[in-house]
Amino acid sequence: MEKPSAAPEILLNSGHKMPTLALGTSTYPMPPPHQLTSILIDAIAAGYRHFDTAASYGTEEAVGQAVAAAVKRGLIGNRKEVFVTSKLSMKDTHRDLVLPALKETLGKLGMDCVDLYLVHWPIRIKQSADPYKLREEDMLEFDVKGVWEGMEECCRLGLAKSIGVSNFTCAKLSNLLDFASIPPAVEMNVGWQQEKLLEYCKKKRIHICAWSPLAANGAIWGSLAVMDSPILKEIAAARNKTIAQVALRWIHEQGGSPVVKSFNKERMTQNLQIFDWELTTDELCKIQKVPQARGYRGERFVFPEGQYKSLEQLWDGEI
Repeated sequence: MEKPSAAPEILLNSGHKMPTLALGTSTYPMPPPHQLTSILIDAIAAGYRHFDTAASYGTEEAVGQAVAAAVKRGLIGNRKEVFVTSKLSMKDTHRDLVLPALKETLGKLGMDCVDLYLVHWPIRIKQSADPYKLREEDMLEFDVKGVWEGMEECCRLGLAKSIGVSNFTCAKLSNLLDFASIPPAVEMNVGWQQEKLLEYCKKKRIHICAWSPLAANGAIWGSLAVMDSPILKEIAAARNKTIAQVALRWIHEQGGSPVVKSFNKERMTQNLQIFDWELTTDELCKIQKVPQARGYRGERFVFPEGQYKSLEQLWDGEI
């Protein structure tokens, strides 16, 4: 049987290697758990070796079950062949809650450790809050120093091989680096061409992941700006590639790692086929001209009396 293609790996500042293409597990509507597990097993068979989940997605059990089933079926030799990323819930962004939250995640995954653990948002909300229907009284103060101490404890205990953040700005990363004993290995962001953040992370040896880089489908969040781009359509047609492949290849060439979210078998395979060709200088220049918009702006976290009183404040002007 022909060996499936796999994404190349990058060496993180933690000393651990990470596959440069991940399959995300946040989608709407969410398939039933048994169906999602089956989809993820298919992804492993296709060549995916990095899965992105989170406490808030409700998909950690499915990821764990898929990896265990893949080992049992001989698709992979053991758990270590798959890189698993999970994220700390906004309800648990407190010094004393980080370690218990990761232990709960590991229980759902059925694993001894995660390869990468991220602070999902620089936000803290009450345990009783509905994350999708937040009220001002649900918002609590986010203490990045205390939270990061909890993340470092997880790392030192060997429960997370690497730690990082998600949806941070250059300013928030700079503040974190002022006191971090263990620097973040990864910053995961919903943006696409975030040049300032990309350059900052390169300088600080923080690897950047582009979460849902094709900007979703516009149904729940995001827009069709990428998939409907005339520039990307033109390049894709000329190269006999899909629009998604062109966009993902661009991210790879910029030094980022895309987190794709298609559960369609054909598209899952196509999204892996971005590593044996390159964009031309002319094509790169054209892509730089694609209009940009942040996929998710975070309006639900902004309140007149909250920690973030405006989107400008939430994103430190990097919006």
